Amino acid sequence: MRYIIIGAGAVGGAVGGRLAEAGHEVVLVARGAQYAALRDGGLRLRVPEGELTYRLPVVEGPAGLGVLRADDVLVLAVKTQDTEGALDAWGPAPVEGGGTAAERLPLLCAQNGVEGQRVALRRFRQVYGVCVWLPATFVEPGLVSAAGSPLTGILHLGVYPHGTDETARRIAADLEKSRFEAPVVPDLARWQYAKLLSNLANAVEAVAGPVEGEEALALVERVQAEGVAVLEAAGIAHTSPEEQREVRGDKITLLPLDDAPRGGGSSWQSLTRGTGTIEADYLNGEIALLGRLHGVPTPLNDLLQRLANAYARERREAGSMPVGELVRLADEAVTAVKKQPSGNQRSGK
Repeated sequence: MRYIIIGAGAVGGAVGGRLAEAGHEVVLVARGAQYAALRDGGLRLRVPEGELTYRLPVVEGPAGLGVLRADDVLVLAVKTQDTEGALDAWGPAPVEGGGTAAERLPLLCAQNGVEGQRVALRRFRQVYGVCVWLPATFVEPGLVSAAGSPLTGILHLGVYPHGTDETARRIAADLEKSRFEAPVVPDLARWQYAKLLSNLANAVEAVAGPVEGEEALALVERVQAEGVAVLEAAGIAHTSPEEQREVRGDKITLLPLDDAPRGGGSSWQSLTRGTGTIEADYLNGEIALLGRLHGVPTPLNDLLQRLANAYARERREAGSMPVGELVRLADEAVTAVKKQPSGNQRSGK
């Protein structure tokens, strides 16, 4: 199989580089400065064993490849807010023997949250979800760091919306030859919703800096507790912290990398790069959506979604709000909801 990595940033670059290292055929898809850097200097992957460079084919879109091959696997590694554009470009791409990518090729959604794969299933017949546990950083155009050891990441795979098949097992086998653990599970959503709960902290980090100290940790605990309450009201199962720890064990230890400090999670990186967008609508916003659907107030996640979007839109500095100020705003948001007449809280009880 040939892997076409749509979005060769932190996650896409780490996955593509490791697959190429293991001898698999890989094509990178990128735009702008990242495309130019990959084309001119190759993909530089900084990992615990050193800096590795991969000279791989790189294109800006399907036109750069012409007719796609029947054995191609599309790996969607763009942020969720960029999903529609990627599907618009790649869905109609012709495949050898007839038909389009949307009709004939498997699409693997290696993204945070749960919305990207749902959007993809409107266009593509074969959609696979991934629960991404992969600490990676976009350092600069052409350079990605991935500090995990001995595994680079753990990527649970499954057919979306549920189930397993031979294609998923073949992809998993390739990943497991490439420094990943890739369990194929029929209940992928349980793992993805647990990851969603952990990703609710991304906006805290993006707005107020590293989640350290009692104030920040206590705020994240409140934000995630709000998420748990919403998932329970919606009847959505998720893996427990104990089950996650049992799977992870000590398989991924972050090691210091020369000249490539791990600056923060995906939302923090979006603000640092000044992209103008952030994925809060699909993380904290997913909890806000489910809360509205099931009558559960979500003042903390509402606040974080709003703040993260404002920081991205206005290109504010990542981590520039004092954590004490964020906690004050959070307390005010909760108090405001408590003061609302009970009917306005849309309680489902």
